[in-house]
Amino acid sequence: MLVNAFQQPIGAPLPHWTARPVPPHTPLNGHFCRIEPVDVDRHVDGLYRAYSTAPDGRDWTYMSAGPFADAESFRSHLIKAAASRDPLHYTIIDLATHEPTGMLALMRIDSGNGVIEIGHVAYSPLIRRTSAATEAMFLLLRHVFDDLGYRRCEWKCDHLNAPSRAAALRYGFQYEGIFRQAVVYKGRSRDTAWFAMIDRDWPAIRMAFERWLAPENFDAAGVQRVTLANLIAAQCSGTESSFRRTPESSQE
Repeated sequence: MLVNAFQQPIGAPLPHWTARPVPPHTPLNGHFCRIEPVDVDRHVDGLYRAYSTAPDGRDWTYMSAGPFADAESFRSHLIKAAASRDPLHYTIIDLATHEPTGMLALMRIDSGNGVIEIGHVAYSPLIRRTSAATEAMFLLLRHVFDDLGYRRCEWKCDHLNAPSRAAALRYGFQYEGIFRQAVVYKGRSRDTAWFAMIDRDWPAIRMAFERWLAPENFDAAGVQRVTLANLIAAQCSGTESSFRRTPESSQE
Protein backbone atom coordinates (compact mmCIF):
# COMPACT_ATOMS: atom_id res chain seq x y z
CA MET A 1 0.00 0.00 0.00
CA LEU A 2 1.32 3.42 -0.95
CA VAL A 3 1.35 6.21 1.62
CA ASN A 4 2.19 9.90 1.38
CA ALA A 5 4.43 11.98 3.66
CA PHE A 6 1.60 12.10 6.22
CA GLN A 7 1.34 8.30 6.23
CA GLN A 8 -2.04 8.45 4.53
CA PRO A 9 -2.88 5.71 2.01
CA ILE A 10 -2.97 7.01 -1.55
CA GLY A 11 -3.68 5.66 -5.03
CA ALA A 12 -1.12 4.50 -7.55
CA PRO A 13 0.79 7.33 -9.24
CA LEU A 14 0.29 8.00 -12.96
CA PRO A 15 3.37 10.03 -13.87
CA HIS A 16 2.89 9.62 -17.62
CA TRP A 17 -0.87 10.08 -17.78
CA THR A 18 -2.26 12.53 -20.31
CA ALA A 19 -5.85 13.28 -21.28
CA ARG A 20 -7.14 10.88 -23.91
CA PRO A 21 -8.43 11.96 -27.32
CA VAL A 22 -12.11 12.64 -27.80
CA PRO A 23 -13.32 9.75 -29.97
CA PRO A 24 -13.37 10.62 -33.67
CA HIS A 25 -16.76 9.92 -35.19
CA THR A 26 -15.49 7.54 -37.84
CA PRO A 27 -16.44 4.03 -39.04
CA LEU A 28 -15.08 0.88 -37.41
CA ASN A 29 -14.87 -2.23 -39.59
CA GLY A 30 -15.21 -5.87 -38.62
CA HIS A 31 -15.82 -9.20 -40.35
CA PHE A 32 -19.56 -9.41 -39.65
CA CYS A 33 -20.49 -5.76 -39.30
CA ARG A 34 -19.39 -2.17 -39.66
CA ILE A 35 -20.37 0.54 -37.21
CA GLU A 36 -20.52 4.02 -38.70
CA PRO A 37 -21.76 7.46 -37.66
CA VAL A 38 -25.53 7.82 -37.96
CA ASP A 39 -26.50 9.28 -41.33
CA VAL A 40 -30.19 10.12 -41.47
CA ASP A 41 -30.63 9.94 -45.25
CA ARG A 42 -28.73 6.65 -45.61
CA HIS A 43 -29.90 4.88 -42.47
CA VAL A 44 -33.40 6.00 -41.52
CA ASP A 45 -35.42 3.72 -43.80
CA GLY A 46 -33.35 0.61 -43.12
CA LEU A 47 -33.29 1.17 -39.38
CA TYR A 48 -37.02 1.80 -39.24
CA ARG A 49 -37.65 -1.42 -41.19
CA ALA A 50 -35.31 -3.34 -38.88
CA TYR A 51 -36.95 -2.08 -35.70
CA SER A 52 -40.40 -2.67 -37.20
CA THR A 53 -39.72 -6.41 -37.36
CA ALA A 54 -40.29 -6.52 -33.58
CA PRO A 55 -43.82 -7.68 -32.71
CA ASP A 56 -44.34 -4.94 -30.14
CA GLY A 57 -42.64 -2.03 -28.37
CA ARG A 58 -41.12 -3.88 -25.42
CA ASP A 59 -37.54 -3.35 -26.65
CA TRP A 60 -37.93 0.38 -25.92
CA THR A 61 -39.30 0.07 -22.37
CA TYR A 62 -35.94 0.82 -20.73
CA MET A 63 -34.67 3.23 -23.41
CA SER A 64 -34.95 6.99 -23.03
CA ALA A 65 -36.64 7.20 -26.45
CA GLY A 66 -39.22 5.12 -28.34
CA PRO A 67 -41.23 3.23 -29.22
CA PHE A 68 -42.01 5.24 -32.33
CA ALA A 69 -45.54 5.61 -33.63
CA ASP A 70 -44.50 6.04 -37.26
CA ALA A 71 -41.57 6.58 -39.61
CA GLU A 72 -41.67 10.35 -39.18
CA SER A 73 -41.29 10.22 -35.41
CA PHE A 74 -38.36 7.83 -35.84
CA ARG A 75 -36.78 10.21 -38.36
CA SER A 76 -37.04 13.05 -35.82
CA HIS A 77 -35.29 10.88 -33.25
CA LEU A 78 -32.53 9.98 -35.73
CA ILE A 79 -31.97 13.62 -36.69
CA LYS A 80 -31.25 14.44 -33.05
CA ALA A 81 -28.98 11.41 -32.70
CA ALA A 82 -26.99 12.34 -35.80
CA ALA A 83 -26.44 15.90 -34.55
CA SER A 84 -25.22 14.84 -31.09
CA ARG A 85 -21.52 14.74 -30.20
CA ASP A 86 -22.05 13.27 -26.74
CA PRO A 87 -23.53 10.73 -27.10
CA LEU A 88 -21.81 9.75 -30.35
CA HIS A 89 -24.37 7.54 -32.07
CA TYR A 90 -23.40 4.76 -34.46
CA THR A 91 -25.44 2.64 -36.85
CA ILE A 92 -24.59 -1.06 -37.14
CA ILE A 93 -24.41 -2.28 -40.74
CA ASP A 94 -24.67 -6.04 -41.30
CA LEU A 95 -21.99 -6.86 -43.86
CA ALA A 96 -23.95 -9.90 -45.11
CA THR A 97 -26.90 -7.76 -46.22
CA HIS A 98 -25.36 -4.24 -46.14
CA GLU A 99 -28.47 -3.15 -44.23
CA PRO A 100 -28.70 -1.21 -40.93
CA THR A 101 -29.71 -3.49 -38.08
CA GLY A 102 -29.24 -1.50 -34.88
CA MET A 103 -27.58 1.36 -33.03
CA LEU A 104 -25.26 2.02 -30.09
CA ALA A 105 -23.25 4.97 -28.77
CA LEU A 106 -20.21 6.22 -26.93
CA MET A 107 -21.29 8.70 -24.29
CA ARG A 108 -20.40 10.58 -21.08
CA ILE A 109 -16.99 11.11 -22.61
CA ASP A 110 -14.51 12.16 -19.90
CA SER A 111 -11.23 12.42 -21.78
CA GLY A 112 -9.38 14.03 -18.86
CA ASN A 113 -9.93 10.99 -16.66
CA GLY A 114 -9.99 8.44 -19.47
CA VAL A 115 -13.55 7.30 -18.73
CA ILE A 116 -16.26 6.61 -21.29
CA GLU A 117 -19.59 4.78 -21.42
CA ILE A 118 -21.22 2.52 -24.00
CA GLY A 119 -24.95 3.16 -24.10
CA HIS A 120 -28.09 3.64 -26.19
CA VAL A 121 -27.69 0.03 -27.32
CA ALA A 122 -30.74 -0.73 -29.48
CA TYR A 123 -30.39 -3.99 -31.39
CA SER A 124 -33.23 -4.86 -33.76
CA PRO A 125 -34.47 -8.48 -34.02
CA LEU A 126 -32.39 -8.77 -37.20
CA ILE A 127 -29.10 -8.57 -35.29
CA ARG A 128 -29.95 -9.78 -31.80
CA ARG A 129 -28.06 -12.92 -30.74
CA THR A 130 -25.85 -12.93 -33.84
CA SER A 131 -22.10 -12.77 -34.34
CA ALA A 132 -22.54 -9.23 -35.71
CA ALA A 133 -24.14 -8.10 -32.44
CA THR A 134 -21.19 -9.34 -30.40
CA GLU A 135 -18.67 -7.99 -32.89
CA ALA A 136 -20.26 -4.51 -32.79
CA MET A 137 -19.57 -4.37 -29.05
CA PHE A 138 -16.05 -5.73 -29.57
CA LEU A 139 -15.31 -3.03 -32.16
CA LEU A 140 -16.29 -0.26 -29.74
CA LEU A 141 -14.39 -1.76 -26.80
CA ARG A 142 -11.27 -2.26 -28.91
CA HIS A 143 -11.55 1.33 -30.11
CA VAL A 144 -11.91 2.64 -26.55
CA PHE A 145 -8.98 0.74 -25.04
CA ASP A 146 -6.56 0.04 -27.91
CA ASP A 147 -7.04 3.01 -30.22
CA LEU A 148 -7.85 5.76 -27.71
CA GLY A 149 -6.18 4.49 -24.53
CA TYR A 150 -9.06 5.04 -22.10
CA ARG A 151 -8.70 3.61 -18.60
CA ARG A 152 -12.32 2.74 -17.90
CA CYS A 153 -15.42 1.88 -19.93
CA GLU A 154 -18.83 1.88 -18.24
CA TRP A 155 -22.22 0.28 -18.86
CA LYS A 156 -25.31 1.53 -17.03
CA CYS A 157 -28.94 0.49 -17.18
CA ASP A 158 -32.19 0.45 -15.26
CA HIS A 159 -31.61 -2.10 -12.52
CA LEU A 160 -34.90 -3.75 -13.55
CA ASN A 161 -33.63 -4.32 -17.10
CA ALA A 162 -32.59 -7.96 -16.78
CA PRO A 163 -31.50 -8.44 -20.44
CA SER A 164 -29.18 -5.41 -20.27
CA ARG A 165 -27.66 -6.58 -17.00
CA ALA A 166 -27.05 -10.03 -18.48
CA ALA A 167 -25.52 -8.50 -21.62
CA ALA A 168 -23.09 -6.40 -19.59
CA LEU A 169 -21.86 -9.46 -17.73
CA ARG A 170 -21.61 -11.52 -20.92
CA TYR A 171 -19.40 -8.85 -22.51
CA GLY A 172 -17.05 -8.86 -19.52
CA PHE A 173 -18.19 -5.79 -17.58
CA GLN A 174 -18.15 -6.13 -13.80
CA TYR A 175 -21.12 -5.23 -11.65
CA GLU A 176 -20.31 -2.33 -9.31
CA GLY A 177 -23.59 -1.57 -7.57
CA ILE A 178 -26.86 0.36 -7.65
CA PHE A 179 -27.27 4.14 -7.69
CA ARG A 180 -30.69 4.64 -6.14
CA GLN A 181 -33.15 7.10 -7.70
CA ALA A 182 -30.46 8.23 -10.13
CA VAL A 183 -32.62 9.06 -13.14
CA VAL A 184 -36.13 10.15 -14.08
CA TYR A 185 -37.20 8.99 -17.54
CA LYS A 186 -40.54 8.45 -19.26
CA GLY A 187 -42.18 9.70 -16.08
CA ARG A 188 -40.62 6.93 -13.98
CA SER A 189 -37.91 6.72 -11.34
CA ARG A 190 -34.85 4.66 -12.21
CA ASP A 191 -32.38 2.99 -9.91
CA THR A 192 -29.27 2.58 -12.09
CA ALA A 193 -27.12 -0.54 -12.15
CA TRP A 194 -23.44 0.26 -12.82
CA PHE A 195 -21.01 -2.03 -14.61
CA ALA A 196 -17.46 -1.27 -15.77
CA MET A 197 -14.39 -2.67 -17.46
CA ILE A 198 -10.92 -1.20 -16.91
CA ASP A 199 -7.76 -1.24 -18.98
CA ARG A 200 -6.09 -4.06 -17.09
CA ASP A 201 -9.16 -6.26 -17.64
CA TRP A 202 -9.16 -5.63 -21.36
CA PRO A 203 -6.25 -7.75 -22.75
CA ALA A 204 -7.76 -11.00 -21.45
CA ILE A 205 -11.28 -9.99 -22.47
CA ARG A 206 -10.07 -8.96 -25.93
CA MET A 207 -8.52 -12.40 -26.41
CA ALA A 208 -11.80 -14.04 -25.36
CA PHE A 209 -13.75 -11.95 -27.86
CA GLU A 210 -11.28 -12.87 -30.61
CA ARG A 211 -11.56 -16.56 -29.78
CA TRP A 212 -15.36 -16.38 -29.70
CA LEU A 213 -15.55 -14.58 -33.06
CA ALA A 214 -13.11 -17.01 -34.75
CA PRO A 215 -14.70 -19.28 -37.41
CA GLU A 216 -13.60 -22.43 -35.57
CA ASN A 217 -15.85 -21.50 -32.62
CA PHE A 218 -18.95 -22.20 -34.76
CA ASP A 219 -20.22 -25.48 -36.16
CA ALA A 220 -21.62 -25.98 -39.66
CA ALA A 221 -25.00 -24.66 -38.53
CA GLY A 222 -23.43 -21.52 -37.08
CA VAL A 223 -23.97 -22.57 -33.45
CA GLN A 224 -21.28 -21.49 -30.99
CA ARG A 225 -19.08 -24.21 -29.55
CA VAL A 226 -17.96 -22.22 -26.48
CA THR A 227 -19.84 -19.29 -24.94
CA LEU A 228 -18.27 -15.87 -24.64
CA ALA A 229 -18.87 -15.89 -20.89
CA ASN A 230 -16.91 -19.12 -20.51
CA LEU A 231 -14.08 -17.85 -22.70
CA ILE A 232 -13.83 -14.65 -20.67
CA ALA A 233 -13.81 -16.61 -17.42
CA ALA A 234 -11.05 -18.88 -18.74
CA GLN A 235 -8.94 -16.03 -20.10
CA CYS A 236 -9.23 -13.92 -16.98
CA SER A 237 -8.47 -16.76 -14.59
CA GLY A 238 -4.89 -16.51 -13.35
CA THR A 239 -4.17 -13.17 -15.03
CA GLU A 240 -3.55 -9.76 -13.50
CA SER A 241 -7.04 -8.72 -14.56
CA SER A 242 -9.30 -7.47 -11.81
CA PHE A 243 -12.11 -9.56 -13.32
CA ARG A 244 -14.30 -11.48 -10.89
CA ARG A 245 -17.27 -13.67 -11.73
CA THR A 246 -20.60 -13.12 -10.01
CA PRO A 247 -23.60 -15.47 -9.72
CA GLU A 248 -25.16 -13.67 -12.70
CA SER A 249 -22.04 -13.94 -14.84
CA SER A 250 -22.83 -17.38 -16.22
CA GLN A 251 -25.79 -16.05 -18.19
CA GLU A 252 -25.27 -16.29 -21.96
